[in-house]
Amino acid sequence: MLKDVQNLKDKRGIAIDKVGIKNLHYPISVLDKAKSFQHTVADINMYVDLPHYFKGTHMSRFLEVLNEHRGEISIVSFPDILRKIKKVLNAGSASVEIEFPYFIEKAAPVSGKKSLMEYVCYYNGTIKNKARNDKSEKASDFKSDAFSAGIEENEESVIKIGVKVPVNTLCPCSKEISKYGAHNQRGMVSVSLEFSKLIWFEDIIADVESCASSPIYSLLKREDERFLTEHAYENPMFVEDVARCVAGILKKNKNIKWFRVEAENFESIHNHNAYAMIEG
Repeated sequence: MLKDVQNLKDKRGIAIDKVGIKNLHYPISVLDKAKSFQHTVADINMYVDLPHYFKGTHMSRFLEVLNEHRGEISIVSFPDILRKIKKVLNAGSASVEIEFPYFIEKAAPVSGKKSLMEYVCYYNGTIKNKARNDKSEKASDFKSDAFSAGIEENEESVIKIGVKVPVNTLCPCSKEISKYGAHNQRGMVSVSLEFSKLIWFEDIIADVESCASSPIYSLLKREDERFLTEHAYENPMFVEDVARCVAGILKKNKNIKWFRVEAENFESIHNHNAYAMIEG
């Protein structure tokens, strides 16, 4: 019988908060609102805690759990993956971070030319044993409906999804003080949220794009460029405006339990970026 070094005792008396694997590139299938499923390649990090009395964890078991779910890694199956990792590694807590490119077909506003637009999406989740003296309701408040299935009474879980949405913004101040024209730039709006019931990336993206001076497209013809240029000019937005607009939409959604909105403009005439964040 081969010796199991990981299970040897460690005498230093120091527990490890997170131990596992990082930067694993892995093909996955995720839920797609328009086409049911979409195949993509994710960057995955997987961790568990390690008690002070164990020398190491069993790294191969992370991959074994992942292989069992590779046909569908979605927000629906995500809680099962967390629970399985915690169970097979006999851990008090388990965390998984999955980030992947997600593609949506978009039609240009005037020509109607279709192209694929890339967005970066992620799932982050943690499941852990409740501390006996923990009276906080914050983490356990998340448990509801389909996402609490299988969670034991002595466990709590937090699952977040997120998406990064590129946008275009035109400066209201520049427009106001200039005789003609105004500086504009690309920006990035990052949204993270916790929720009760299934929420689609497509819906979050649409909400964010509605708050920008204009959306971003992969393919545009001349008539599309003119339309978007003029649309942005008539819809100037500070980075603060974008953050407040997105936060206002999310606040009205009773399905959303918590959110963070980060808006960042890659300034075209300044040697810095403009940034705003709202958490609610």
